[in-house]
Amino acid sequence: MATPNDLSEKALAVFAFAAYHQLASGDVVTSVVSTDASGHKADPDAVAELLNAELATQSDERLHFTSAGQLMLSQILDRIRGSW
Repeated sequence: MATPNDLSEKALAVFAFAAYHQLASGDVVTSVVSTDASGHKADPDAVAELLNAELATQSDERLHFTSAGQLMLSQILDRIRGSW
């Protein structure tokens, strides 16, 4: 299974985006927008990396975290909160 140490900065940025939204909203984030109507989009290399690592799947304009991706996001959030 991939760890954050295995990921590029661009792929980690996707998790940082998800972590921000989870912390800001208090809701569990299981997917993020990869492309929106305003022209914003996740880096294509990051998307490919997450798909290849089986941390996410893509449908339409969303990246859906797999079980492994959700686990990684929760571990990143634990680190942000200072829980080791």
